[in-house]
Amino acid sequence: MSYVEGFILAVPADRREDYRKHAEEGAALLRQFGATRIVEAWGDDVKEGKWTDFRRAVKAEEGEDVVFSWMEFPSRSVRDSAFEKMMSDPRMEEMGKNMPFDGKRMVFGGFEVILDTVA
Repeated sequence: MSYVEGFILAVPADRREDYRKHAEEGAALLRQFGATRIVEAWGDDVKEGKWTDFRRAVKAEEGEDVVFSWMEFPSRSVRDSAFEKMMSDPRMEEMGKNMPFDGKRMVFGGFEVILDTVA
C-alpha cells in the first residue's frame, strides 16, 4: 500500500490564488521527487465543532480559510527521501521566502494507508 502525508493550514481568503500558485510549484517538486498524487482542497464547508474542529486546529483567524491537503507516495521511504531532497533544493528555499500562509500553524503528519477503495 501507499503512504500519505497530510496537512491542514489556514490561508487568508484573499490569498487563495497566491496559495494555489504556491501549491502548484510545490507539487511540481514533489512529483519530481516521487509523489504519485497531490491534492489541495480549499475549505468550503468547515463547520465549528463542539470541542474541536479544523479551524481551531490551525488557529484560523477572521478572514482565513482552511486548506486540507494530502500527498501520496509509493512508500514511507520514498516520502522521506522526497522531503529530504525538497529541503535541500534551492527552489524550495525560494518558495519559502513568500509563503501565503503562516507555516507555524500548519498541522501535518505521515500516515500508513490501511484501506484504499480506489487501488
